[in-house]
Amino acid sequence: MTADGTTKSPRGGTVRNRVRERYGARGHTGDARDADGVTALLSTDRRRLLLVLLLAVTVGVFTATVPLLRDWFDLRVYYGTVDAWIHHGGRIYDYRVPGTTYGFTYPPFAALGMLPMALVGLRTAIVLTLLLNLAALAVVVGFLVGPALRRHGWFGLALTACLLPLFEPLRDTFSFGQVNLVLLALVLTDARLLSRGHGRWAGVGIGLAAAIKLTPALFIALLLLGRRRRAAGVATAVAGAATGLAAWAAPDASRFYWTDALWDTGRVGRLAYVSNQSVQGVLARLAAPGEPSRALWATAVLLVLCVWAWRTSRALAADDWAAAFALTGLAACLVSPITWVHHLVWLLPSFAVLLRHRRLRIAAALYGVLCSSVVWLWFDDASGLDGFLGSNIYTWITLGLLLWLPVGEAVRPGPDRAAVPGAAAVRARRPAERHPGGRRARVTRRPREAVHPASPSGADPDDVPQVRRAAPGPP
Repeated sequence: MTADGTTKSPRGGTVRNRVRERYGARGHTGDARDADGVTALLSTDRRRLLLVLLLAVTVGVFTATVPLLRDWFDLRVYYGTVDAWIHHGGRIYDYRVPGTTYGFTYPPFAALGMLPMALVGLRTAIVLTLLLNLAALAVVVGFLVGPALRRHGWFGLALTACLLPLFEPLRDTFSFGQVNLVLLALVLTDARLLSRGHGRWAGVGIGLAAAIKLTPALFIALLLLGRRRRAAGVATAVAGAATGLAAWAAPDASRFYWTDALWDTGRVGRLAYVSNQSVQGVLARLAAPGEPSRALWATAVLLVLCVWAWRTSRALAADDWAAAFALTGLAACLVSPITWVHHLVWLLPSFAVLLRHRRLRIAAALYGVLCSSVVWLWFDDASGLDGFLGSNIYTWITLGLLLWLPVGEAVRPGPDRAAVPGAAAVRARRPAERHPGGRRARVTRRPREAVHPASPSGADPDDVPQVRRAAPGPP
């Protein structure tokens, strides 16, 4: 045993260092080597500045050539609906964008929240929406990777500013004038409150998000699964109060929405449209030009929810609320009847989890695919094996993350290592015990084991002492 209390490996070096050499700082040799290589490449400010400039040029060329700009279409739906309702005596769900069949599809409370647009012109509404989305994005990024950005200073901020515009769901959210970033910021605010133990107001953000759009209601189920009954009650009460307020302000619209519009998916768009990256979208493209089986869809949704409950329970047992919220966002995208590409901003928390666990190559590969707009190659024809695989590739990414997103793992378990059971298998070093005869017990280290993700210290497996009594010696 060495002077610092670690055990010598028979092949030289401490066991702790040999584990780190084999598995990397967080358990992955490849990603650790990648991180070391990147660190060497960016060792000077000049190299960092050159990288940022290169990325800025790349982003400029990319956004000028590849993305499809959406001309604020969804914002024009919102603005036209509010304008017709307030200034022309129309009804919320009767408005259609001129020349299209598309109208307002959110619950009536969302229309109440958009009432300030009735006070301004369309161009002003576009500017205000852009600023609101930028503020929401700043909140989301701050919650997800704020500490890492602060460690890297200007370079981290500049790199993030270059990478985010490439992400197709973000591009579409901004160019459509969508609300998903605002909803994500509301939900992550509750995640921050819960993770820091400030649960008094937790649930307000989720409740408001669920009243604006139904999909975030799955986060109330997450709160119940995590035994945060107070937060779940707050979220339910806020969502109910907001819905009741809308029913008081627009009773006819509320009655129509909950009895008719909610169940009419045709109001939103074609289920088989390639932008629909939900389970329902996959089934609809398989069945096209026919209609997908509702029984098959319900079965698939049930299976997804079972996987979500299993994986989220593991995250909650490890007290990993970040992963639990990320998994819930993934499941919500999969089970929603329609999940347009811009809805996939709910995948951003999953990328933060991948980065936290140093799954750098996986995160980079998935992020690259989600920047590529590749699904639009099958815009006209999604038939055949290539169509099945390619037109649904964002769905496969979402499903893969739901199945394999790392949950509280400190090191990568090997075939010879069994997970330690219990939510807090290792809380701290145990003090060395003394032999009844007065001799101090000898402290050795266990064979390599995977520390349960709930270990608050994030200790490596060989940091965990195991007490073995020394044989009695002479007095």
